[in-house]
Amino acid sequence: MTSDVADLARPLTSAGAAPTILDALEAAGRGPEGFNFHSGKGVLTGALPFSRLVKEARALALKLLGVGVKPGDHVALIADTEGDFVRLFFACAYAGVAPAPMPLPMAFGGRDNYLLHVRRMIECSAASAAFAPAAMKDWLVEAADGLDLHLVGTIEDLADVAPAPGPLTPPDPDALAYLQFSSGSTRFPKGVSVTHRSLMANATAISRHGLKTRAGDRCVSWLPFYHDMGLVGFMLSPIVAGLSVDYLATRDFARRPLLWLELIARNKATISYSPSFGFELSAQRAATVDLGTLDVSSWRCAGIGGDMIRPHVLRRFAERFGPHGFSPSAFVASYGMAEATLALSFAPLDEGLKTETVDLDRLEQEGVAAPPTSADARSREFVLCGPALPGHEIECRGPDDAAMPERRVGRVFARGPSLMRDYFREPEATAETLSPDGWLDTGDLGYLVHGQIVITGRAKDLILVNGRNVWPQDLEWAVEAGVPGVRSGDVAVFSVDRPEGEEVVALVQCRSQDPAARAGLAEEVGKLLRLQFGTPVTVRLVGAHALPVTSSGKLSRSRARELFLAMQPEAA
Repeated sequence: MTSDVADLARPLTSAGAAPTILDALEAAGRGPEGFNFHSGKGVLTGALPFSRLVKEARALALKLLGVGVKPGDHVALIADTEGDFVRLFFACAYAGVAPAPMPLPMAFGGRDNYLLHVRRMIECSAASAAFAPAAMKDWLVEAADGLDLHLVGTIEDLADVAPAPGPLTPPDPDALAYLQFSSGSTRFPKGVSVTHRSLMANATAISRHGLKTRAGDRCVSWLPFYHDMGLVGFMLSPIVAGLSVDYLATRDFARRPLLWLELIARNKATISYSPSFGFELSAQRAATVDLGTLDVSSWRCAGIGGDMIRPHVLRRFAERFGPHGFSPSAFVASYGMAEATLALSFAPLDEGLKTETVDLDRLEQEGVAAPPTSADARSREFVLCGPALPGHEIECRGPDDAAMPERRVGRVFARGPSLMRDYFREPEATAETLSPDGWLDTGDLGYLVHGQIVITGRAKDLILVNGRNVWPQDLEWAVEAGVPGVRSGDVAVFSVDRPEGEEVVALVQCRSQDPAARAGLAEEVGKLLRLQFGTPVTVRLVGAHALPVTSSGKLSRSRARELFLAMQPEAA
């Protein structure tokens, strides 16, 4: 590295000041740990020890300032799973600049839609520069055409930039650490403002209390860096804990899900997370191959988050990988969101999934989580996601904003040191979400039992059917379980307001072009939902992979609704 960095090798935070992620990085840099990046074949393609990251990020910070970016600015980063993203992220931090990680095109419908989405995010973040992986430079240049930016390009474009004179200024703990865009925001992206103080509060709570990290722990992750679970959970928190991480790109996991398990086995990893669909995809693929001598017995924290937790999927995973050392007690349910930096609750370690089955009729009609009264009663199994992290609070509130007693469904509110500062430049949205006394309206519905939070769904997705509150995932899962040939993720259910009342719609992915088969599928889906839920449903078939998903891979019901409204009327 250049001599410009040599005289800056000192802790940035002065005595008595609150720590930032840079202090954590420099502390981690005194050990041998770091980040390791693997190809789609599982080959190590790059190693980035924390000690080297400190030096390289400091040097790049001076280059950023040299190109005209100023402390307090924001920089857009297309977040591929590679070392250059990590270097640029921390270069921004050292320069006093807030990085804004942005998604790859894999979750979006077509090149033009992706470019428009990235352009909106650059504008919403008020970025003064934008960087992409080398393979995406042309796309980024096109997306940013006409915008007033100091630089649009790759990390290589900083090579010939004259560095600004040092020293680098320590960041204020209350300054913006980064902007996190909500994974569901597409037409009108909202940037979640996360300060250094909030980040450190959450990352420390995750490490010390949620996962109780210890010497010898090692992480594996395929989660994208542009999503809060990938960025905070498996890039920033491991730095705070001083742990090494082995990375697999999300696209490579999607092609070869068992490579995730192979990396855990090879590196004796102890901590790895996934939404339910990642466990499901792995179990499906494992059912068709010989796993040989695969041994994942080192995996002590198999975390689940990022979406509604599906217990039957996780049981199937445990059954398939049990003979290869996986213990069901390793499952760790958790709850959180970008507006809380990442995590709000963790289930107790070493206990596995704790679930309870409730009477679905009483849940829908009365908002009460009570046991079924008979063996043939309609029921639903929910997962307990643990108590709030230390220093945090979770309440479930009724329509009058009063806290509900245990086992009564209400809107979930949270408070604590990990919450966002605001939605960047969105004062009205911030006021709607954050109260003056610091409570966050999460937008989720749930109930408390024995102090643990149970999430039942998103408030905005709730469907009113004959006076009952019905969760769309119940209809979706019923179709997946009850209609042959329908796979997980093939169904999106939502409602549309009509003059004559609420219309319930199911978009179903169909892989057949045979008219008889298509008509039969639509009829069977409609019949099943009518019988099980007592409501007529408009069924529309779409092609394979046509249902929209968020940047984190979750089904986007709001965009599915837009897709339906844009469709020409047609017979199911």
